[in-house]
Amino acid sequence: MATNLAAGVDAFTSNAFLVEGDRTVLVDPGANFDVVSAVREHVDDLDAVLLTHPHPDHIGNLDDVKAAFDVDAWGFDTSDDGVDHEVADGDTVAIGDHDYEALHTPGHEPHHLVFYSQDASVLFAADLVFANRAFGRTDLEGGDRDTLLRSIDRVLDVVDEPDVMHAGHGPSVTTGAIENIELAAKAARQR
Repeated sequence: MATNLAAGVDAFTSNAFLVEGDRTVLVDPGANFDVVSAVREHVDDLDAVLLTHPHPDHIGNLDDVKAAFDVDAWGFDTSDDGVDHEVADGDTVAIGDHDYEALHTPGHEPHHLVFYSQDASVLFAADLVFANRAFGRTDLEGGDRDTLLRSIDRVLDVVDEPDVMHAGHGPSVTTGAIENIELAAKAARQR
């Protein structure tokens, strides 16, 4: 189970999901709040930090987390600030008690990743798609609407019917995740 440590935080941050299990992982440390104390309310240690993409609202707390827990960070490209190990498209990454497939999904940001586990029936969608047919911004540096659409379509081709979709902002989707992704794709196609 993933716990959103940023829930209720009144600051500019992404969601920050703590997933406990065989490999306790923080998916995106967020920004502008004391995530270290929030982690310590649940666990004593972390095995890894997994980064969906290097936007400041997703990695602002990364240095504090790495220092507090003496932990490495995994992301798409080691040229990005704070990324110690690369995760390539198609790689398998252990999160909690399950293996997840990393999918390179550019469009919102060139180094954007989502993580999907068929066994766990969970998709960490980051800023690709959100609840209520929303999709990631493409007006920031490195953003591209057509590339984002291809990434959403790829996710629809790869994922089964996940029970849960954890987005980078806003609520997690616990019913109708595929429908939300399909509606996001449709909305993104409307210009």
